[in-house]
Amino acid sequence: MSKFVRLSPRRGSAWLLSALLLPSLALAQLRIDITSGVSDPIPVALVPIVGLADDLASIASDDLVRTGRFRALARAALPAQPSRSAELQSAQWRSAGADYVVLGRNVSAPGEFAAEVEIVNMLTNVRLTSGAGQRIAASTPRRLAHLIADLVHEKVLGVRGAFATHLAYVSVDGSPPAQRYQLIIADADGANARIVLDSRLPIMSPSWSPDGEWLAYVSFEGRISGIYVQRLRSGERRRVSARIGINGAPAWSPDGRQLALTLSGSAGNLDVYVLELSSQQLTRLTNDAGIDTEPTWSPDGKQIYFTSDRGGGPQIYRATVGVGDAPQRVSFGSRYNARPRLSPDGRWLAFVTLDNGAYRIAIQDLASGAARVLSKGRNDESPSFAPNGAAIIFAGKERGAGTLTVIATDGLASQRLKADKGEVREPAWGPF
Repeated sequence: MSKFVRLSPRRGSAWLLSALLLPSLALAQLRIDITSGVSDPIPVALVPIVGLADDLASIASDDLVRTGRFRALARAALPAQPSRSAELQSAQWRSAGADYVVLGRNVSAPGEFAAEVEIVNMLTNVRLTSGAGQRIAASTPRRLAHLIADLVHEKVLGVRGAFATHLAYVSVDGSPPAQRYQLIIADADGANARIVLDSRLPIMSPSWSPDGEWLAYVSFEGRISGIYVQRLRSGERRRVSARIGINGAPAWSPDGRQLALTLSGSAGNLDVYVLELSSQQLTRLTNDAGIDTEPTWSPDGKQIYFTSDRGGGPQIYRATVGVGDAPQRVSFGSRYNARPRLSPDGRWLAFVTLDNGAYRIAIQDLASGAARVLSKGRNDESPSFAPNGAAIIFAGKERGAGTLTVIATDGLASQRLKADKGEVREPAWGPF
């Protein structure tokens, strides 16, 4: 849930299709626009790999360029198309403006696509990959291209790439009372979008399991809020919470065995609970007259961060699981701080803050408490960290339409993902 809004169904007749992935339905396609980048991006040349049907070099180049930290040499500017580093002539590539050259060979086997990849620093003539090159295999050429980009990102910048990961988000098309909601998963670049669920009633709060096999989400089937978990490969689907009142904001524990969630019960007051999925045992984490919602786990599973207005306005608090101590407030500096999300290493807290009259995404160093605003929109919400911690995806508005934006955690580069129809909201970045 965003902007501290309570869960409530929209009008319209319930119409729910199969819980299996539904590639045949029309769905919004995402288009990516680079909105900012570093002032001096790293020039890299990706040489086409002969023998693979798809153009891996172009896909990998696009991945790297979208970060705002790389500049790919155009195909026409490549002075040669070698397949081995021994064939490189340093002066030739430096003259072409390439600091790094990525090249490789097709070593595919039946049932897989694979390449042997080498990365060479042309400024030092040092190979960043050892041996004959690093073998990378995948089930599709496009995924292989993303894995190649991941390798380049890691070898050059020292941070594992997240191009081969996936996004989940909610697409909304149409006007009330005839809106259609779709829960969609896609590659990190927006390609290969697939519908997980299609409904005429709201779908909210998608959350990835730590192994990437399951999604938890809120659906209003039967006009009541319920929390569902769904296995993506098979479509297996279970309703795990449909208690009286509000069932919302599910968040997987790091071990995948529990969900933190928000329940109101018959009294109507929102509190945070922990649900053991195998036994359905429910443990109450908060018990306060204020609204407690939007839980998220620390990477070690020992603490849960959540939004509460117990102090008079929405702020972020931290509670230790299973201890019973009073929650501690961790956000300051604004009268509105909500929707906490932690980086995979537990160092950073991302959240929605009220900044100069606008709702924006901020990031806070948990060790020092220092916070800074990253986004520049008027109505930004739903931050979610990339699994490498290097970027955050969030939802916002552009000319009244919902869009998604990816911004580096240092704020130096960003890209916008906009649907070709309807609007997109509530993004969740999947694990490695």
